[in-house]
Amino acid sequence: MLRSETLFGKRDTASTNSPFSSANAAQPGAAGGTGPTGVGVSSLNKGSQYPSSVTGTPGGAAPAPNEEMGSKLTVGPNIKVKGEIEDCDTLVVEGRVQATINCRVVQIAERGAFKGSAEIDLAEIHGEFDGDLTVRQKLVIYATGKVTGKIRYGKLVIEEGGQLAGDLQVTGNEQKELLQKTA
Repeated sequence: MLRSETLFGKRDTASTNSPFSSANAAQPGAAGGTGPTGVGVSSLNKGSQYPSSVTGTPGGAAPAPNEEMGSKLTVGPNIKVKGEIEDCDTLVVEGRVQATINCRVVQIAERGAFKGSAEIDLAEIHGEFDGDLTVRQKLVIYATGKVTGKIRYGKLVIEEGGQLAGDLQVTGNEQKELLQKTA
């Protein structure tokens, strides 16, 4: 009789070569500041692939190996997905996705592309996003990243070379702080 643990066991995330693995996320070097509007806009040093603030762990430390990461969907290279994605904590796009999603984290790899509508907590864009994007917490656009469309975000981080175009709006507490400063 086959045991399901051996067929569908969890992958060892510490040994993955994925650009989104926690082993790569613990690199220091983020520099912060405010943009021309006084809103929290940060830039990244070129030597740093991920700021510690993106990983959500204090001091940039990798999460504990036994920590439950939730549901994760990876759309691999040369894969195309169309439709609606539900009940997904993390979506990793290495291929092409045309969909409507509502999840916690979206990570678009350098050769990945997303077209559609997304409501998420955290977005890390190395590839392309085109459509309606609402990021409740932080939108991070890396040097190879390009985001176009109707964009709503809480906080924004753009690495030198990253592109952002479209209808932009700050949401949440940052918007209230901006209105108080201009009043």
